[in-house]
Order: sequence, then C-alpha cells, then structure tokens
Amino acid sequence: MARRCGAMAAGLQAKLSRLCSSRWLQGWHLSLGPSGARSAHAGATAQLQREYDAVVIGAGHNGLVAAAYLQQAGLRTAVLEKRHVLGGAAVTEEIVPGFKFSRASYLLSLLRPQIYADLELQRHGLRVLSRDPYSFTPLLEDRSPPRSLLLGHDMAQTQQQIAQFSQKDAQAYPEYEAFMGRMVLALDPLLDAPPVDTAALGKGSLLQQLRNLQTLKPLLQAGLALGRQLPHYYEVLTAPISKILDHWFESEPLKATLATDAVIGAMASPHTPGSGYVLLHHVMGELEGRRGAWGYVAGGMGALSQAIAQAATARGAHIFAEKAVCHVLLGRDREAQGVVLQDGTEVRSKLVLSNASPQITFLELIPQEQLPKDFVQRIRQVDTCSPVTKINVAVDRLPNFLAAPNARDGQPLPHHQCSIHLNCEGTQLLHQAFTEAAQGHPSSRPMIELCIPSVLDPGLAPPGCHVVSLFTQYTPSVLAGGRPWDEQARNAYADTVFDCIEDYAPGFKASVIGRDILTPPDLERIFGLPGGNIFHGGMSLDQLYFARPAPSYSGYRSPIPGLYLCGSGAHPGGGVMGAAGRNAAQVAVKDFRHL
Repeated sequence: MARRCGAMAAGLQAKLSRLCSSRWLQGWHLSLGPSGARSAHAGATAQLQREYDAVVIGAGHNGLVAAAYLQQAGLRTAVLEKRHVLGGAAVTEEIVPGFKFSRASYLLSLLRPQIYADLELQRHGLRVLSRDPYSFTPLLEDRSPPRSLLLGHDMAQTQQQIAQFSQKDAQAYPEYEAFMGRMVLALDPLLDAPPVDTAALGKGSLLQQLRNLQTLKPLLQAGLALGRQLPHYYEVLTAPISKILDHWFESEPLKATLATDAVIGAMASPHTPGSGYVLLHHVMGELEGRRGAWGYVAGGMGALSQAIAQAATARGAHIFAEKAVCHVLLGRDREAQGVVLQDGTEVRSKLVLSNASPQITFLELIPQEQLPKDFVQRIRQVDTCSPVTKINVAVDRLPNFLAAPNARDGQPLPHHQCSIHLNCEGTQLLHQAFTEAAQGHPSSRPMIELCIPSVLDPGLAPPGCHVVSLFTQYTPSVLAGGRPWDEQARNAYADTVFDCIEDYAPGFKASVIGRDILTPPDLERIFGLPGGNIFHGGMSLDQLYFARPAPSYSGYRSPIPGLYLCGSGAHPGGGVMGAAGRNAAQVAVKDFRHL
C-alpha cells in the first residue's frame, strides 16, 4: 500500500513541479478549494437581494449558527463571506491534489449540545469520529524502546499507563478528573447566556429591575454549584497551571501533557498566572455525551460548516461566498442600516451581526469618529498575541514512532488516532519554548500537537497516504529585529519542526509529499484572525466574560445600535463552540421584536 501511495505521490510531485517549480514545498498552496465549497451548500439558487432583516458579516461557524437561529426566528437573513469557501477557520481545503486538510481548526468538542439538536446537524450530514485513546506522548529516552504515555477513556488502562511514571499519580488521576469535571459543570451555564449587564441592574422601573435580576441566574448557579470548593476553583482560574498540576502530580510527562491544554493557542507558559482557565476552556466540551472528549469531523472541519450552512439554508437563509464587506452602512442616528460590498453593492438591513474579529469590525468596517474614543482604545488594546504556526502535511505513509513501532502491515495502531504530543517530556521544556518566542525567536524545540485524521477518515487522502496536522508553538507574530516571516523564515521554522518529529519518528521527513505553512501573519491574512490569534483575542481573565471584547459591551450589542458581535471575540470566546453565534442571535432577535 505504501509503495502504491509512494508511486502516486511521485507522480503528483512531478506534475506539480512542472506546473509551479518548487514553490508548493515552500508553503505555497493550490487554490483548488474543497469540493462544493463555493455555492453547492450556500444557497446556490438564491440571488442576493438588496434588503434583508439581518445581514451576517462572515460565514465562520459562529456566523452560520447565528444565521440559522435568526432565520428560524423569522428574520430574512443573508450571510456574506469574503473567501471562496465557507467556514472561516473551520474549513476543508484540498491543498495538495487528493489530500483534504482541515486547514486551520482541526478537532471538534466544544460545539454546544443545543446547537447540535436545534439545527439537526446530523440530519444535515455532520458525522463526528470519536477517538479512544485520545492522547499519546512519546518520550525521547536512552532506552529501547522509549516509554510513552497513552491516555484514553478507560480509566483503569489510563492509570496503568500513568503508573509507568508514578503510582501516586495513577491513584490521584481519577480524583483530578472528577475535580475538573465538577468545575466544568458549574461553569457550563455561563456559556449559553450573555454576561450579566451590571449597568442595567439598577435601571428602569421596579418590574424591569426585577427582570434584569434574572440575568444573574447563570452566575448564581455557577457559584452554588462550586459551593465550599470555590476557593480551590478560584485558584485554578487565577494560578499558573504548573502550580495546579504540581499540587496533583509528580511525573513530568503527565504534567506536560495536561499542560498543553492550558497553553494551546495562547502566548503563555505553564508558569503564566491564569493559564488554568485555558485548560478548563478546552475540557468544557463533549462528544456523544462524553465530557471533555475531542473527535475528528468526517470530511474535515469544513463538513461541520457545510452542515450548519445547510441547516441555515433549509430554514431560508441566503449564504454567499466571495462577497467581501467593505463597511457597515450607518443612518443619521448612527444606527446600522446594512453593509456595502467591495464592488459597491449596498445591502440594506435592520440588523447587522459581525462574525469578524472586534478589530476588523470596529477598526475597519466602522468610521472611527462614530465610536466612543474609550471603546476604540479598548479594542486597540486587546491582546491578540499568537504563538501558533499551523503546518498541514501530506505524507505517503504513517509516522513510525520509536516508542510505539508500526505494525508490519502498515495499518494504523490505536495511538495514531490520538493527539500526539511531542517535546512534552516536561513543563520546563514548554516554558523554554515560550521564553524563546517571547524574545522574538521561534522555539528551537517547539511544542507540537500532531494529528492524523485520515487514520479514522481514510477518504481525506489517497490510499495508503495520510494528512498530518501540526499545531505548533511558539512562534512570535513579529520576529526579533522586525524581520518578516518571509519564505526563508517560514521554511526554516518548518524544518525545525520536521527535525523534531524525525527524532521521535525516523523516516518522517522522507515521507513528506507537500506542506502548507501558516505562521501568525498567514493566519491573519487568510482567515482574518487578529495577530493570528485563534481565539480572536487572548483568553486571559482580563479579556473574558464582562470584559470581552470590552467592559460594558460584553452582551453582543455594540456602541452602534443594530450592530452586534457574534464571533469568537465575544463571550464566551474561541474554539468551535457556536455559543457566541447562538447567544448573539437571541439578543438580536429580542431587539428586533422591539423595533
């Protein structure tokens, strides 16, 4: 099988070399797009009308969710996307012929259960492939074979794995999981409602004030659920995750593996105060009723966006690709009245919801003089530092790890379906990688999360071949000395990543057919992620809940009447969750009823 794929790969490589010299191996990508990306699932028969009740800027997953709920509530809704493909960062793109990549986001867990049910996503084609085991951390050691840590949903087997490193940790792990699970359950209600509007609590008639008090319910529920353990949970939210993990465990491979969820996507070290919340954010989801589980979407992440788009169009929404919005139309009273496209087309509407980042929405689509100065300053000051470089790789065989050698027949083994953590022998390694990036240098031993979705979804690659997702950090947005992320810098960093993988899985570099390198500036340019930040802004405590995206504007409404923020830059933040889209739509529908 590997020989068959190798021959196919050689043919592809020769063909591409004739077409485009060697640029495709240097981060250059083919503009093929996924099958049916342009219009097959985007209301292909619909024509853009000049007036709607609501217009959604951007067809990221949150924008599509918002459109589905708006249309379901009876509002005539249009979604306008600038790219040729729907989904924002949740897309499937065929970068190398025959290889379909989840080009940016690559795993699913956080999508809210209500959205699955309300939008009937399974009926619209969504299929999620659960993983068990789900985490694999091979070690570099002077022993043969090196040890590894495999975590799965079978607690007894997981404890057996942990016991290789510490019997004490193996005994503590179930209690740790239960502790984190209780905290997640307590915070869960906060995700599905706007943050409490403290300014409104004392306003209006007595009846109105009593109604406003009802908005405190999710916050009170969370406090009651945490109960006497509140001080311990407060520490999780505010302390460095290294301190929390040191309290529970002694073995470095386990602590480093768990710490990856606390720093992933964040320009933060395990020693950074508040890093515990990011860990919580990444274990808040569920798959098929299993808390904290992550899975692959069959067909890639774009299949999720397609399913949401189909749910929206089935309700009557109009969705258009390659319709870039230039600015928001404002009326005499500074209220939103629609949008203007780059080609000059005006689309009028009573409501405008922006799935774009707060920076694009308020600093590019709205004239600055129309916004309060302090608000503009707050948006400019949002921390969008990103450590992430995503590398998508086409390979002609499965990686063969020293710590878990491949089967003779070349078929995938259980660890191949996992999130594979490299350079995670200890938390100090992660801190070291962060420190280098904080000084403007890409990490010399970057934290690498390697996923091979084609193990569970073979249709993503030609027979015997695989797609590999490398979520790596730390890479600064701006290199030391102001150097640009040019081809040389991008390829030098990718080579460092590949050298690291080679140490764990010899032969990896020889298996590579093509690669797509997305540094922080690339993620911003292609997907509109500010600074390349996958969350549209850091998930630190000073940028969450009441303060997301700015104090007094955390409830999806903006200083412009009729303009709402519905993307990851709004509460409850980033990840493929859909909560911001759903919550914002509900707020907008409520306001629409009073127009």
